Amino acid sequence: MMTSRTLPIKILRPDSVMAGERTIAVEVPVAIEIDGLGYAVMMMTPADLPEFTTGFLLTERLADSAEDVRDIDVFEAEAGWIVRVGLSERCKGRIHDRVRHRTSDTSCGLCGISGLEQLRKPVPGTPPKPDTPVSALFAALGGLRAHQPLNAATGAIHAAAACDREGQVVAAYEDVGRHNALDKLVGGLAIKGHAIDGFILVTSRISFEMVDKALIAGAPMLVGISAPTSLAIDHARARGLTLLALARSDAILVVNDPWKVFD
Repeated sequence: MMTSRTLPIKILRPDSVMAGERTIAVEVPVAIEIDGLGYAVMMMTPADLPEFTTGFLLTERLADSAEDVRDIDVFEAEAGWIVRVGLSERCKGRIHDRVRHRTSDTSCGLCGISGLEQLRKPVPGTPPKPDTPVSALFAALGGLRAHQPLNAATGAIHAAAACDREGQVVAAYEDVGRHNALDKLVGGLAIKGHAIDGFILVTSRISFEMVDKALIAGAPMLVGISAPTSLAIDHARARGLTLLALARSDAILVVNDPWKVFD
């Protein structure tokens, strides 16, 4: 799957115009069809689509585990990509209920809800207490760039990474969409049966749905390079998720610390 392409450009300078080239991130529509029903069209990078689909179904609460996601079929169409997937018998009724009540499709990570009350979707218990020293956080920040080859080429890509307690990046996925990158990470870990014993590190702002996806992944802690929103903080506090933001090489903001790890 092509994830970038090189295009001719012009470079403007105060005293000249130069011809050049630029590597551009590929963004395409990916249609998700579940048990024969169209569910969402996501604008995203066409890589790691089985992992994305698994994570997407988990974070949408359409599946409870990777084993509930069956027969993922990915193929290219004239206008983009199509992913056809089936659900296990115990989960089949959910897609019919969701499609019947859905009013719109977006790529925001809340594709299948029809009312504000549905934001109160269940999460799997309270996140565990983080067991990560401060040094590991800065180690992960320093090492993340090595796991962002597409962003290095294009400068337009988000990443979501699972880090261990020592700050080593054990899995990382990239996408033009921050939610998509996190869904790829959630799905990739679920397919391999790997739990997150350290924390999730994302290169984007932290919004409600990013916190929600981290909760579904069972992460002890979510760390973001950009700022959090008010609803993200409220969600993390209500659910007991340790939340760090504005993570830079010289400082990190502790937004929610329910276990008093960083006192």
